[in-house]
Amino acid sequence: MGEVVTVLGPIPEEHLGVTDAHDHLFLRSPALPGQDFDDVDKAVEELGGAASGGLQAVVEVTPIGLGRRPAKMRALSEATGVHIVAATGYHRDAHYEEGHWVRVASVEILAERILADLQRGMHPEDWLTDAPLDSARAGVIKSGASYQRISAREERRLIAAAIGTRETGAPILVHTEIGTCGHEIIDLLTREGVNPGRIILAHLDRNPDFELHAEIAARGVTLEYDTPGRIKYRPDSQLIDLVDAMVRAGHEGALMLGLDLGQRDYFRSYGGGPGLGYLMDSFVPRLRRRVGDDAIRKILVDTPARAFAMSPQ
Repeated sequence: MGEVVTVLGPIPEEHLGVTDAHDHLFLRSPALPGQDFDDVDKAVEELGGAASGGLQAVVEVTPIGLGRRPAKMRALSEATGVHIVAATGYHRDAHYEEGHWVRVASVEILAERILADLQRGMHPEDWLTDAPLDSARAGVIKSGASYQRISAREERRLIAAAIGTRETGAPILVHTEIGTCGHEIIDLLTREGVNPGRIILAHLDRNPDFELHAEIAARGVTLEYDTPGRIKYRPDSQLIDLVDAMVRAGHEGALMLGLDLGQRDYFRSYGGGPGLGYLMDSFVPRLRRRVGDDAIRKILVDTPARAFAMSPQ
């Protein structure tokens, strides 16, 4: 069995438990003005409430340059007992202002900093200072593409992510804008030597195209759905229908769930919703009634354990 790297150190993959496979606990982005969140006490309140509902692990996918807080993640994990897997890597273009070093860095520099985060410890200031590395290592590589296209800058960052995976076996979780460019992302990463089993595509449920999702799953890639409770996109019933169709087609082992709460307005502790507790308190009970206990265990426990375990290529 492999190991999952959490902010408190590696754990056997079978110890990861019930996992929110895509979320944010601290975030700051110019693409989301006024929606940053950085308060440890509010994060403890939010994550502690989710833990009481059965959540055991969170994959925190805030990447380099967007307010990632390794020391605060360590404190949060210690306070709540929830495993936290942190991210290195880079988001899509829209999250970096013109002139930001991430937009102009070479593939070599981008990859070098990914590898440092994975192998030695994350930088506490997103590589904007010479501060010493934090003791917490990243356990997943974040990347991203734009709507219907992969820009030249995003391609460089995806290539850097591929280098990180080839060197360490870390999984790559890729933001797909409204569920687009799935096959193109897979083609690029596999061209760069990444095993499809190391690729996770996020937000595909924003484009709930069953046939497309079945094609992607057949390529050996993991699909991550993260719109439970996000009624502005569609009712939960449609997401349950999509998961049910994938399970009936035999793809339950390719699915994971998250909430992707990337704005302060999504957190109960900041006066918004649906909150981190929504996955286990509201969505999973409804989904369980439709797909059964075995599928739920695969989606929440077995597949995250496999997907986020380090797996040397």
